[in-house]
Amino acid sequence: MADPLSASRLKATLVREGCSVREYRDWETHRRPPSTGAFGPINGVMMHHTVTGPGTDVVALIYNGHSSLPGPLSQGCITKSGTVWLTSAGRSNHAGLGDSDVLRAVINESYGDYPPPDNQANTDGNARFYGFECENLGDGEDPWPRVQYVAMVKAAAAVLREYGWTAKSVIAHKEWQPGKVDPRGIDMKTFRRDVAACLALPAGSWGPEQEDSMAITNADADKIATAVLNRDGLIVIPGAPADNPTYTTKYAFTEILKRVDALTAKVDALETTGLTDTQMQAVAEKVADVLAARMES
Repeated sequence: MADPLSASRLKATLVREGCSVREYRDWETHRRPPSTGAFGPINGVMMHHTVTGPGTDVVALIYNGHSSLPGPLSQGCITKSGTVWLTSAGRSNHAGLGDSDVLRAVINESYGDYPPPDNQANTDGNARFYGFECENLGDGEDPWPRVQYVAMVKAAAAVLREYGWTAKSVIAHKEWQPGKVDPRGIDMKTFRRDVAACLALPAGSWGPEQEDSMAITNADADKIATAVLNRDGLIVIPGAPADNPTYTTKYAFTEILKRVDALTAKVDALETTGLTDTQMQAVAEKVADVLAARMES
């Protein structure tokens, strides 16, 4: 049985891990009423996105909730600036009903890259998980700033370390409740790998050198690959009127080679952006996926 952390212990745990922590109003006592269910036993951490954009007081939203879901909406809110705002130390409306098979896999830390499919909604996740709502539109386009991603990794690792759990005790909402997609743009296999790297070091010692080796998110790779490939595509034989005598196979392949040269120059230019080998590999894989899709079409 894992009891919930006290408010002071939760804060100290995050600070010790190196998180930039802020406290919102009376977060220590702010929680869902006992009539809504228990908080505990605790079995893990769950990551979310907020579906909010610029102009929204996202921390206030997570603290107060909204018309269809009263707050608090999680124990913590991680903004794009990388700040971990504490909004509750008790039960919060973040997880909802999820899959008992997923919970069992998390408790046993017995799954592979991903938990089993979340095809049931039969277990109260608000009782079992600490939740971190992470500021993002959730549209697959809104980027995850590096400072925010680092804060997400550290926040999850902080709680896991306190309980003596591995990275397999952190999951996404999309891995828990059928129909959920959050946090969109974060591959949880990669996220858990980064949490494991953080846990492998003493608390608070996961610094810039370790952060530089992290894989970029899927959304980052998508954006870079799109920029590299250019809007018009690469493996596309230029069209020409059928009666154009200069439009030959040799001409077509010459044009393709020009585009390959241009692509190579763009990829070479990435080396000056500070991307690590791991990050370059992620971009290369995404470029290959896009090219393969275009060739098939």
